[in-house]
Amino acid sequence: MHTIQKVSAEEALKLVAKAVELAKEIDKNIAVAISGTEGELISFLRMDGANPATAQIAQSKAYTSARDWKSTRSMGEFMRTVDREQGYWTDTGITGFGGGLPIVQNEKVIGGIGISGLTESEDERIAEEAIAAVFP
Repeated sequence: MHTIQKVSAEEALKLVAKAVELAKEIDKNIAVAISGTEGELISFLRMDGANPATAQIAQSKAYTSARDWKSTRSMGEFMRTVDREQGYWTDTGITGFGGGLPIVQNEKVIGGIGISGLTESEDERIAEEAIAAVFP
């Protein structure tokens, strides 16, 4: 039997709460999504005032980072390096916008987090800090 380790619902809620707390500290509104190892959505929140487009983008970032085991920023860099459009992967959930990170525990990807609503660097910073707070 193969056992899959993934982010629990409780951990996902903590990640969302931490990301929202970090966004509030800088008086900004974001969307945050947490996915499991196969990209399935576990938790999601779009803050009041966040652009509606951020909802799908955050979910795509979480999905991509969980399924491809890399940051969405590095996925975007790879797409540009090999001159491949997102459609090349035939998966509409894949994105190359920065702000999605895999969640790694014991050297295994257990999920992904996607933040959207700020610059790609700020989205990524919030994702990193949320992961560090929940999985020290």
